[in-house]
Amino acid sequence: MGKPEKNGGQKPPTEGASSPSLRRPARAELIWDGKYDANGRRVAPLRVALPFQTVETVNESVQERQKGFQFGAGFREEAWRNRLIWGDKKYVLPSLLPEFAGKVNLIYIDPPFDTGADFSFTATVPDDPESQDDDSLTFIKEPSIIEQKAYRDTWGRGLDSFLSWFYDTAVLLHELLHETGSIYVHCDPRINSSIRLILDEVFGREKMQNEIVWCYVGGRVPKVAYGRRHDTILFYTKSDRWTFNFEAIMKPLNAEQEARYKYEDEKGKYRLMGRFLKGSPVRGHRDVSPEWEKTNPELVFRYYIKDGTFCLDYWDDIPQLNQVAAERTGYPTQKPSEILDRIIKASSTEGDLVLDCFVGSGTTATAAEELGRRWIACDLGRFAIHTTRKRLLSTPNIRQFVVQNLGKYERQMWAGAEFGDNQAVEYQRAYTEFILKLAQATPLNGYTWLHGVKAGRMVHVGAVDAPVSVGDVTQIAAEFKRAIGTGKDAPKTNGVDVLGWDFAFEINEVAKQQAAAANIQMRFLRIPRDVMDKRAVEQGDIKFFELAALSVDVKTNKRNVFLKLKDFVIPPDDVPEEVRKAVKHWSQWIDYWAVDWDNRSDTFHNEWQAYRTRKDTSLQLEITHTYADPGDYTIVVKVIDLLGNDTTKTVKVRVA
Repeated sequence: MGKPEKNGGQKPPTEGASSPSLRRPARAELIWDGKYDANGRRVAPLRVALPFQTVETVNESVQERQKGFQFGAGFREEAWRNRLIWGDKKYVLPSLLPEFAGKVNLIYIDPPFDTGADFSFTATVPDDPESQDDDSLTFIKEPSIIEQKAYRDTWGRGLDSFLSWFYDTAVLLHELLHETGSIYVHCDPRINSSIRLILDEVFGREKMQNEIVWCYVGGRVPKVAYGRRHDTILFYTKSDRWTFNFEAIMKPLNAEQEARYKYEDEKGKYRLMGRFLKGSPVRGHRDVSPEWEKTNPELVFRYYIKDGTFCLDYWDDIPQLNQVAAERTGYPTQKPSEILDRIIKASSTEGDLVLDCFVGSGTTATAAEELGRRWIACDLGRFAIHTTRKRLLSTPNIRQFVVQNLGKYERQMWAGAEFGDNQAVEYQRAYTEFILKLAQATPLNGYTWLHGVKAGRMVHVGAVDAPVSVGDVTQIAAEFKRAIGTGKDAPKTNGVDVLGWDFAFEINEVAKQQAAAANIQMRFLRIPRDVMDKRAVEQGDIKFFELAALSVDVKTNKRNVFLKLKDFVIPPDDVPEEVRKAVKHWSQWIDYWAVDWDNRSDTFHNEWQAYRTRKDTSLQLEITHTYADPGDYTIVVKVIDLLGNDTTKTVKVRVA
């Protein structure tokens, strides 16, 4: 178990090394199992930098994409776009280093508190639009396997694994931070002492500027101890020079405070105070009589009114979010936006870059956006990314931003480690058999596009580094027809299950049409990220979910296009059975939908969107768009369901 102790019994890191992960720590060091290897060397964090994939641009027109978007005054990069990244921070942070090492001005993180609630969330099924009754219901969505893995990686061995996990994170954040940058770490009484010792080691004990205490009210009070009513926010800097705008966070004076300034001259309102002079009868007194100024002006001074009072390290003026707060998103670890407003105003200036790698409900990104800062927001949870996207879109005058992940590059790294060189024939065979085994299918030899058989259906395994395309489906269908027509030994089946990591936008409608024309029953099932988790594989927790089905009605009139959602069906295993039975109308599954009116790539360009909010749970189901020029256009519709899963559909139109 981790505990502070003197360096002894363990070899210290190499003295003089430049990296904070290797330099000699403070005299008192926190030691935990796994910090050093058997030879006494510090175990370094993962350092694999992977390319990011932009999967979506938001509120960006074709013209803006072509010319690049400039933020305006205060922003130092002409083509900068804020970034919302879905992925594990152990891969995301090293992948940010090549571009952003030493460039992040402010970091705020709210790491997991060991509550078990970091990846669960409350999902709400809205009212049936065809009913007058209030039939909404809520249910708890439990973490996915990949989210459970992240929690186990963090807390699986108790405090030891958390310390190792947090230390690796702190080292990477230190490297990303600008020389004059600051970091704020939000923690609670259970782990703040350990976090502080790690930050002392990585940043330097002398770089600790404040321990901020955020006090709040509410909740039950135990009868065996004092009620816990505060969190701690640790404020560290990277160097002896840092940004701190104290005037930006001064608290406004209330009426009682303003009333104390009874006098006024050409400089403004003031109060008379006694100077701290030895022997003075009014030494240090407040609000002394004006007679003292007349008779003994050397003993008093005029204290002029200011815009407010200085902010202290004791924050008792920011309440917790109540259940009906306007900004509440339903995310369990959400913090009040006032906290982030204060931190961002104090420790950054307009145009500075703010990073949060545990963005959760999106409070940091939203506050940074509203205050004119650039931002990078990351999270492992799919629902966190969706919640943040919706929250950002509700922000007035939202700037363009992109949604990214590590996609195929993360999978390539995993597959290379598991199966070897991807150019080798053995690699492809081992990978395919691995996926077939998880899908409980039997390998099938002698075919190129058909890899296995399960329950009378043939199985195709999609590539690690490419989406299943319409061309792939054409090849699968052709080989399937040849296979079932080659005599008595041919497979007795009329169906194919296509397993893939990603699928082309148009896969559902175009590919299924092709399959139906060839009299083939074809299903598309997504290979989950969980297959990259050895423990999930060992426990047999892997599930392949069929893609949701979306139906869209499209009509044209000259240059106008009328788009209407007609139907939406989600996989049966995604929600509890009692919830599925309670849903009466297909639109109740949809939380959000967006349209790319002129798609020309694998990136979805979000140019229009409609979504539900806590205040308004209704959802617009149709939209009209007018094209400036005649021609042929490819429209992509993206639907996101209540759990944060997305489904796309492609339609082609011609306007005159």
